[in-house]
Amino acid sequence: MLRWLGACFGLCAALGAQAADYLAFEPVPGHGQMHYYSSNNGAPRAALIVLHGHPRDALRSFNAVTQALQGSPWAATTLLIAPQFQVGQDAAAHCTGPNVPAMQTNELLWTCRSWVEGAPADNEPAVTSFSALDALLRHLAAQWPSLRQVTVVGFSAGAQMVQHYIGFAQAAPDSIQAVRYAVASPGSYLYFDPARPFPVAHCPGSNRWRYGLEGAPPWLEQGIAQAKSRYATATIDYLVGALDSSQAPGAFYRILDKSCAAMAQGPFRLQRAQAYVAAENAQRPLDAPRRLTIVPGCGHDVTCVLGSSAAQQVLFNLLSPP
Repeated sequence: MLRWLGACFGLCAALGAQAADYLAFEPVPGHGQMHYYSSNNGAPRAALIVLHGHPRDALRSFNAVTQALQGSPWAATTLLIAPQFQVGQDAAAHCTGPNVPAMQTNELLWTCRSWVEGAPADNEPAVTSFSALDALLRHLAAQWPSLRQVTVVGFSAGAQMVQHYIGFAQAAPDSIQAVRYAVASPGSYLYFDPARPFPVAHCPGSNRWRYGLEGAPPWLEQGIAQAKSRYATATIDYLVGALDSSQAPGAFYRILDKSCAAMAQGPFRLQRAQAYVAAENAQRPLDAPRRLTIVPGCGHDVTCVLGSSAAQQVLFNLLSPP
């Protein structure tokens, strides 16, 4: 296992965050490695796994949830993990932030879009991004036998990945008693039926993968029949910034999916989140609604959204008291 200590790249001081170890594991032994940032907890009871967005700045996401964790009663017993999805050199310029580590030898590689959709690695078809996340849970359970609960949270493109992954996730190791999910500010959602809150005429793609289950890729075919029921029974919370609802610079409207399939879900991320949760709750038992937390004062900013006190209530109250 590769270990780089103190990986902060200048962000720790700015955010008050702790140093992170940069570790590697093999999702499928002998078929390439993947890296992740990790806090240094000795015997954690819970883990929070945070998925980065399109710029793939996993350390920024790690530091955002570190900020939320500080001062909470879970700080001493919660392990923070931020996996790094690497992209091949030819495409990396289109989805690389300033703090993305250099690609390592034998590292699994995706495209800017394929890791979000659960696709196989370009250089290793035996490993999909969904199966890599399954393997990460098994790896964490083996490395930290004290783990009993895991929360998986994604922001922006990472939230799309998490929201699509939930219905196809494999069972966690027996030692992990509960897995929970938080979906924060995705650009679009996977719907499990063809109804849309803002129907667009002549938009045949509105129910196709990645907006719906029609035409799902072959690596997911075996799980399609169970995906809806798995999603319905999972523990899921949603978050979005209150200001993520305009063309203002802080909402990063320029990178928002504006295809007709996405616009059928709403004009901006806030409205898409509200419409999706409302559609879910219309089909759920009254005593088991999904919860949407709208974070005041935040646009499309991982530090603002996941580092907020509102996010702390969601991310760590999903865990049992320490």
